[in-house]
This record gives sequence, structure tokens and C-alpha cells, in this order.
Amino acid sequence: MYIKKETKNAIIRTFIIVLALTFLYLPIVTLVAYSFNESKMVTVWTAFSFRWYNALFHNSAIISAVGISVTIALMTAAASVVIGTLAAYVMVRVHKFTGESAFMLFMTAPMILPEVISGLALLLLFVTLGNIVPIFSDRGIISIWIAHVTFCSAYATVVIRSRFVELDISIEEAAKDLGAGPMKVFFVIILPSIMPSEVAAFLLSFTMSMDDLVITSFVAGPNSTTLPMLIFSSVRRGLSPEINALASVIVLIVSFFAFISWVLMVRKQKRKERNAAMVAAASKQEHAIGA
Repeated sequence: MYIKKETKNAIIRTFIIVLALTFLYLPIVTLVAYSFNESKMVTVWTAFSFRWYNALFHNSAIISAVGISVTIALMTAAASVVIGTLAAYVMVRVHKFTGESAFMLFMTAPMILPEVISGLALLLLFVTLGNIVPIFSDRGIISIWIAHVTFCSAYATVVIRSRFVELDISIEEAAKDLGAGPMKVFFVIILPSIMPSEVAAFLLSFTMSMDDLVITSFVAGPNSTTLPMLIFSSVRRGLSPEINALASVIVLIVSFFAFISWVLMVRKQKRKERNAAMVAAASKQEHAIGA
């Protein structure tokens, strides 16, 4: 009776997992499949063809939008990680100071503000600054970059701060007792310890910048169309098979990097288990010799 119950539970769990995965990934699989459709009708299958991939890589508007989005995303991720690291250091390592609560509030406020409000506020800011600083008058890449940093740095701060809290401060104190200065302690001890969170914050900021549409629509000028804006405008005019091909390429790139990350994580876990086994064997051998 116990075996039958175990089997029943396993079947239910498998069914739920399959149902959830189907719900999540069936639309993506359908999109990838129809990207190889020769017909201009995205929902009517006619024949297998690479026609729309060829059209995609010869579409100058899409190539330009991808270049602008990637450039802004890299700049945003780099700036957000720097700002997030400094903010997290202040929150965790600096002792109580005047305005600490306000500082934490303003650093994390962009996460809870509606994007419409943030976009409108940034638009008014750039319009005002455009009369003073010429670089803001055309609302190009710099304006979009500043807008993206305002909300991505908040998420980067939260990610990096969570790692800062877990650090053992006694190691930093020992380094200071041995004569290391604050800068050396940060770059030699703290930074390597928080590097996983730095990478996670960089990837999160990069993804959010690449994906943003609402705020970018407010602050972007006519000559700085990003990829989400281009896709949204294309969908409003009618579905195009080129968009299916573009989405398939993005899915392929993301899947490739996810697979590489998974392989590296598995190798790291196996290396840890192997080292732990070696340490346990050595300890067991020492106890045997001592006995």
C-alpha cells in the first residue's frame, strides 16, 4: 500500500511539472517553430524556410536597435554595479549617520515607483535640462542610460547588500590589524567575497535595461530607438515573421549562456564535493593513525 501511494505521488508531481513547463514554454516553442515559416502570415504554416532570418540580418533598423540596446544595457549594468556596491557598503559598513533612513529609502524607491511616474518625471527633467545642457536636448543614448541607471541601481543595491550582510567582518578587521588600508581591504578581501553578487547584479541590470519599454518610451528621442520600442511598434502595426526570427535568436543566445552557467555551476559543485571527500578521507586517515 505504501509503494502504491509513493507511485501515485510521483505521478502527480510529474504531471504538475509537465503541465507547468508546458504552460511556460509552449508559447516560446511555437514562436520558434513559426520563425521558420515561409508565409508572411505568422499563424498560417506553409513551408519550412530561413527566409525571415535572412531578412532579419539584412534589416538595418533592427540591427541598429540591437546595437543601441546592447550599448545602453552594458553602460547601465556597469554604472549600476558601481553605484550599488558603494550604496551597499554605506548601508552595511558605515555606522549610524544622519539621514540613514532617507538614504535607504531613496536608494530603493525606484523599485516601487510605477514606471509611468518615473518616465514622466525623467522626461520633465531632461526637457528642463535640455535648455541648459545641449546633450539632453535631443534625448539620445545618454538620456536613456541615465534613466535606466536610476532604477537598475536600486535592484543592484539590494542584490549586493544581501551579500554584504553575510560577510564575516572579522576577516576585514584582521587585515586592518596587519596593516592593510581601507582601499586594500576593499579590493583584496571584500570585492572578491562579493563578486558573485556583483555578477548577479550586473546580469540583472543588463536584462532589465534590455527589456525596459515604458521609461525608455518617455525619454528616448527620434534617433535612439531601442529594441523593445522597435518590437512594440512593429507589433502595433501588425505581426511580422521577422519578429519571430528575432525572438528566436534572442532565445537561442539566452539559452546558450544559461547552459554555460549551468555547466560551470555543476562543475563547481562537483569540485566542492570532491574536495570535501578528500578532506574527510584525510581526516579519517589521521584519526586511524592516531588511534
